[in-house]
Amino acid sequence: MRETSVAHMFKGTLPQLIAVVTGTVSAISDGMQYGWSAPLIPVLQSPDSPVKITETDAVWLENIYMIGGMAGLPITIYCVDRIGRQKTIIGACITNLIAWIIIAVGNSVEYLLLARFLTGLAGDVNFVAAPMYIAEIADQKIRGFLAGIIYLMMLLGILVIYSVGPFVPVYASSVVGMGLLIFELLTYPFMPESPYYLLGKGKYEAAQKSLRRLRGTMDVDKELQEISKAVERQRSERGRPQDLILIKSNRKALLIMSVLNAAQHLSSISVILMNLHKILEAAGSIYMSSQVAAIIFAAAMLISASSASFIIDKYGRKILLTSSSLLTGLSLLVIAIYFQLQNSGVDVASVSWIPIASVMVYAAVFKFGLGMVPIVMTAELFPAKVKAMGMTLSDLMYLLFGLISIEMYHVLSEAYGIQVPFFIFAASCLLTAAFCAFVIPETKGKTLEEIQFILKGEPYEPPHVVENGKSSEIVDSKISDCTHL
Repeated sequence: MRETSVAHMFKGTLPQLIAVVTGTVSAISDGMQYGWSAPLIPVLQSPDSPVKITETDAVWLENIYMIGGMAGLPITIYCVDRIGRQKTIIGACITNLIAWIIIAVGNSVEYLLLARFLTGLAGDVNFVAAPMYIAEIADQKIRGFLAGIIYLMMLLGILVIYSVGPFVPVYASSVVGMGLLIFELLTYPFMPESPYYLLGKGKYEAAQKSLRRLRGTMDVDKELQEISKAVERQRSERGRPQDLILIKSNRKALLIMSVLNAAQHLSSISVILMNLHKILEAAGSIYMSSQVAAIIFAAAMLISASSASFIIDKYGRKILLTSSSLLTGLSLLVIAIYFQLQNSGVDVASVSWIPIASVMVYAAVFKFGLGMVPIVMTAELFPAKVKAMGMTLSDLMYLLFGLISIEMYHVLSEAYGIQVPFFIFAASCLLTAAFCAFVIPETKGKTLEEIQFILKGEPYEPPHVVENGKSSEIVDSKISDCTHL
């Protein structure tokens, strides 16, 4: 009988869990920076602000975070394949540490803009390199869970900044961020590098040592041969940028990830995270302060994403994406209708609990699917040869639509009312639900090699093991005959 218990799922995976946790602590800092503007901009605009900013400065403090992320794209492409996934993550951690120091000691808005640019850059590098690293070290039975940890860390960071930012001096939250990054710099360098990356560099013995540490056993020869065969086959592909379009499986992966990354921002996530306090104040709720509501909102996202990380490998990516997109769209539609009634002169004081309830529902339903699954699938869908380029281009879509959504929100809210962008965000989510239901394949329980055949639309035949005394030989004529995906 096949065991399905949680204990069986995590059996023998402690080394992987430690590597992932120590390598994603910096994502807490990234989350703090992502949500930084929502609680800190009102503080900076207050009469006793240590750094005086204008409304234009406030918008730029949001936008330059995304611009910094775009600047990180070429760095990401170069570093993950040239110096490795692990060293790239460490480099991003150091950059983030520098940004927090600048925020803590900066005495003008120019210093804040520089720090936001650097942390956007570091966050982009980290959120490409870390999922790549996780997907390549994880046992397939818990790959979805481990890949989701980086998002949980980011959400924890948002909760931290919402809980601390409005109530302490600006430099105090920077000290918290610095402490987290120093912890990662003291622990993560001792973790093993990705065996996929090491085999790609021809370092067989180093890859074997890494895999033994990650699996907690010396018996890794079969898996190492499978990884080696997958790397060799994928190395035979031409890893040129145009292959993302010319090769069918790459093209479909790029389409899926571009749509999902765009959909995340067109569901208003960056707008809400960066402007939540102002949005709740505009709703005029008489039932709860915006500061308290924001903390509950961040906690709801964290709880929801934590739940999703445990069920993503049980129920699969497709059903979570589809249901989450649908419910997220409905919650945004309720918010849009509320603001439409408010701006039309209707007295909504007695139902001013609705926007608070709706953003809480949004936090829960967005994070168990649309806000969680794409980062898992990003590292699953692209083959090793074009993984860096594919993930980076997908991330470009994420950043580009993040910038578009923020600018669209400010422009349309100012010109036509806050309800207009929320109607657009709701429609986007409903369209995304249809895309997830009809286009996206299920990757639950599939090896990275098998996923490539699914994307190509071809049947997959796993390698056969032929026992010969104490040795085993991998026989897979199906794969060796392939010249490209």
